[in-house]
Amino acid sequence: MILYHGSNIYIEQIDLNKSKPNKDFGKGFYLSENEKQAQEMALFKSLQLGGDPVVSKFEFDNSIMCTPILKIKTFNEYSEEWADFVFANREGIEVEKYDIVYGPIANDKVGLQIRKLKDGSIDKDEFLKRLKYMKGITYQFFFGS
Repeated sequence: MILYHGSNIYIEQIDLNKSKPNKDFGKGFYLSENEKQAQEMALFKSLQLGGDPVVSKFEFDNSIMCTPILKIKTFNEYSEEWADFVFANREGIEVEKYDIVYGPIANDKVGLQIRKLKDGSIDKDEFLKRLKYMKGITYQFFFGS
């Protein structure tokens, strides 16, 4: 399976030390099966950080998702469990660590929605609704090891 990473630089080799903390599924490297979504992320990153949009491609043997050797978490849909996991990771709250997480991509405005949940202006149901990716459900792979 081919996975894509959108950025403002070409990634030849994954270096988890360059990953930023407090992302949806934690500190790690994120990829998508959806090339268009990766292109949109590359454009966003280049506008945000400068440079040109670049999509790096990686080959992934998805049979590894069935191995007991790695700690893997899968979210098949937007759910309260998924929202709680995203919230905890975004807030830097200690959560169980995984080698691979597969699940829906959160809306780009996660930080705003977390602030609204914390100040009580929205409840957990509304939080979940607002986190859903506005362009339809798109999944991401997180690699933490």
